[in-house]
Amino acid sequence: MRSFRWPPPPDGGPRTWGPGPGGPRTGRPALPEPETELVATPHDVRLERLVTGAGDPVTVFAHGLGNGIATTRPFGSGVAGRKIFFQFRGHGRSDAPPGPWTYQDLARDLRAVADLGGATRAFGASLGAGALCALLGESPERFERLVFFLPAVLDEPRGEVARQRLTSLLDAVESGDASALAEAVSVELPAAVRNTPAGWAYLRQRLDQLLRDGLGPGLTSLPDQVPLPDIAALSAVTAPALVIGCAGDDLHPVEVAERLAAVLPAATLHVYDRPGVLWTERADLRERISGFLNE
Repeated sequence: MRSFRWPPPPDGGPRTWGPGPGGPRTGRPALPEPETELVATPHDVRLERLVTGAGDPVTVFAHGLGNGIATTRPFGSGVAGRKIFFQFRGHGRSDAPPGPWTYQDLARDLRAVADLGGATRAFGASLGAGALCALLGESPERFERLVFFLPAVLDEPRGEVARQRLTSLLDAVESGDASALAEAVSVELPAAVRNTPAGWAYLRQRLDQLLRDGLGPGLTSLPDQVPLPDIAALSAVTAPALVIGCAGDDLHPVEVAERLAAVLPAATLHVYDRPGVLWTERADLRERISGFLNE
């Protein structure tokens, strides 16, 4: 395995050993960033929002820690109706009120965006799945259909490996060191992708966004928190739910997805056999999510 390094080669493509073509290999260009808006919420935190599509039903999409609208949009590519993407507090152009913050604060952000847009369905990825669980613990009937992608934590604290990875990401963003941040973000990529043109393109896009917008300091306490005091509260959720997990994912243990699916009365569980599904199972993942939400 070649070692990872930053910055990338000047021609935009990774160097390889031995003879071979030396022309630029830049990978697939990133989509241009869409025009978003800042919306006021009842709890006085302005949140960045993007609305796409038209008609009913309306689905709200909640992103993971250090991610945002750009990384969440692909999940809604085949979903019918209107789609609402947003940035939690401390992400993108959203406000960063004084912290520390809790999952209940994130649930408040999610609820506000859903209520303002009339969303009846919800998708949550990682941190967003935790915020969705916190919301449902208080209002189990809020949504008619639910998708949880790579839930990371429920009512038990994260493992040490996961806490260290999240802390490293937050520290690297705060430091503004592009090389340290690239190292922290690179673990999101499967090993086979890290030194490819597509992998470099992804890293550039993520670093540009994180170094430009940063992350709110109130997020630093979240790796030690849980969304729910007791997972049993979710047994009152009767909406059909799809729970998606991955075997071998240290940041999102498959056991968390299994526990979540077991407590939700109308849940379907799907587990991929290896992590990195956004790279290895992208088409299947999109079809699975849109097929469930479009039923």
